[in-house]
Amino acid sequence: MIPGLTAVPAPWRTILQQAWPILVSAWAGIIFAVLDTAMVGHTSAADLQAMALGASIYITVFIGLMGVVHALIPIIAQLFGAHRLSDAGHAWGQGVWLALGLSALGSATLLFPDIWLSLSGQVEPEVRRRIAGYLLALAGALPAALLFRTIYAMATAISQTREVMAINLGSIVFKLVFNLWFIFGGWGIPAMGAIGAGLATLLVDWLMLAAGLWMIGRRPAFRALSLRLVRPRLADQKELLRLGLPMGGSYLIEICAFSFMALLVARDGVYASGAQQILGNLIALCYMLPMSLSLSTASLVAQAVGGNDLRLAQSTGRHGILLVLAGAALTDAVLIMGADSIVAAYTDEARVAVLTLALLQIAPWFHFCDAMHCVSSYLLRAYKVAMVPLILQVTSLIGLGLVGGWWLGYGPAAGSLAPIAAWLMPGAPVGAATMWLMAMAGLALTALTLFGWYGRVLRQYARRPA
Repeated sequence: MIPGLTAVPAPWRTILQQAWPILVSAWAGIIFAVLDTAMVGHTSAADLQAMALGASIYITVFIGLMGVVHALIPIIAQLFGAHRLSDAGHAWGQGVWLALGLSALGSATLLFPDIWLSLSGQVEPEVRRRIAGYLLALAGALPAALLFRTIYAMATAISQTREVMAINLGSIVFKLVFNLWFIFGGWGIPAMGAIGAGLATLLVDWLMLAAGLWMIGRRPAFRALSLRLVRPRLADQKELLRLGLPMGGSYLIEICAFSFMALLVARDGVYASGAQQILGNLIALCYMLPMSLSLSTASLVAQAVGGNDLRLAQSTGRHGILLVLAGAALTDAVLIMGADSIVAAYTDEARVAVLTLALLQIAPWFHFCDAMHCVSSYLLRAYKVAMVPLILQVTSLIGLGLVGGWWLGYGPAAGSLAPIAAWLMPGAPVGAATMWLMAMAGLALTALTLFGWYGRVLRQYARRPA
């Protein structure tokens, strides 16, 4: 019997079994950023600014390229579901070549930070020097990070997520040790601040890749795929890019929308910017739950599609949607009942706390729309549909959400939504509240259109001959 293909009477149980390790892995990645911020924050203001700007550049590059590599998930999952194990192993090898090519492109862009910093206005020369050193280290880390993502994608596609979770959890210990060593110095190493944080990430990412390669060489579930690295094939690379480029574009749109929101909300002052940062971080934390459930659901749906079991695919998708709904309801209850405690954990600054509490009133509604947008987009990717979601996301998230938010919040029609903002978020700055309202409207429209397209895809598959 092939692992992961046994008949399961309750799809929701299988989804949960695969989702919780994905969630833990995602939280482990967040801990990396928390460790860097907390430790570099105890060095100097220049180091902290260098790391903040450098990290924003790196994460933009990495997230976009990671989305392209994640095209392996539906491809391998469908092959796995069709019992084409050798082809699944071949697909992973082609994904490795893709990751190497993307690494070369991404690392090259990190070596020229001045191009990125031209968007940030005046940056002190000393800060620029530290940003360059930080990004140089991360340029060396990027190939390992993207190669590890091919292992992550393969493990997710064949329902072997616990092993990757173990590697992610173990990496936290090494990250902590290397951060202490390189950031603050010791044992013959000088204190390097932000640059030390980048070097720590460089070492940890290559250690994670080594652990991942060891894992796939030892675990029977991976060895069954006859993993191999042969010459790149143009047809395989085209298939990966056909699916991966729109997926990477979708990832970039989501992260850039939040980045530009933060830049616009800065017009409301430093306290509003602080509140925006807290709410953005909280929304990102909440997003991890629907993301893990959606990714688990999508990989299982893709396996069923590959096995030509369309009834199981639809049933799994339905259970995934219900689980995401339940998770969103639970998260919203925590946001509503624990608002004061949540804000107190983030800040002691009274004026920032007041504005955060005002903006936080939109969070339950926003998270619900975000969760529905997430599961609908992942379900479409399970059927290898990626370009249409990208077009819909550009239209709704950028056109309605970001541009509409600027137009009604800070542009020619500024203040138009003030009555609605005062009703939903009393006490919040009108501009910031408008941005969040329009972002929520963009997510809601995206989710509705994506679910409509998902229904169309299901009907198309239903008409196909067996």
